[in-house]
Amino acid sequence: MNNDKIKVGAVIYDPRVTVIWGIIADFFNEEGIEVECVFYKDYESQVDGLLNKEIDIAWNSPLAWLDTYLRTDGKCQMGSMRDTDRDRKTCFIVKKDSGITNLMEVKGKTIGFGAIDSPQARLIPINHLHKKYGLDYGKDYTEKLFNIGIGLHGDHVGGELDAIKALSAGAVDVSVVLDLNWEAWKKDGTIDENQLVCIDTTEVFDHCIFVAHPDFSTERFIEWEKVLNTMDYNNEDHKKMMDMEGLKEWVEGRITGYQQLREANDYLKFLHK
Repeated sequence: MNNDKIKVGAVIYDPRVTVIWGIIADFFNEEGIEVECVFYKDYESQVDGLLNKEIDIAWNSPLAWLDTYLRTDGKCQMGSMRDTDRDRKTCFIVKKDSGITNLMEVKGKTIGFGAIDSPQARLIPINHLHKKYGLDYGKDYTEKLFNIGIGLHGDHVGGELDAIKALSAGAVDVSVVLDLNWEAWKKDGTIDENQLVCIDTTEVFDHCIFVAHPDFSTERFIEWEKVLNTMDYNNEDHKKMMDMEGLKEWVEGRITGYQQLREANDYLKFLHK
């Protein structure tokens, strides 16, 4: 087995990220692959780090994947994702007594989005409004942003939670929220199901994915992936990390789930490459 150290990048969107990657690094070291974790303050810095070869592999958000994909002319290598990264969707939420029953009735209304760079809480839902309902950004509705953690690409609940709170308070007419957060907040009582209702969802899309530099050894990347994918939720040490990172299994990555994000980027010209 090749003993060269593999440098893996992760963005510190939450203090627990360092704990998560400490567990992952220890696991790899036990399996005979030395991993060094390199932490970044935001995804733009991490994409730059990958392209500058400061790191070999990056744990990327969907938008960071697209940024890397565009900047490498599609030559970057795709790796694993979490089971929970597949087939996500964004929910459009209104107050039950608002009189709004479908998104055509949102014309002229105010929509609460998450951070400006959040795929699930801004870019993809804006594309959905345009593509499916013909509602033009900047014209047919008013955007209210809840810019928590710009640079983290919505990898936290801050902006989405603030948007939901604004909806409950009557400051916006509609808010958008990732399905996982919507379900979790209904379950834990963060939102009142008697007051709020989902009237529409986007098509399904995928979330985070590992990406390797085009020049990184494909053989080494496959070897690294095989070890990663053996992490077992039934192992107590692995379970701790997986619960913190929100997965039960690492699965094969794919890029088909990023089509809506690519369309949103083309529509909004968000990444200028």
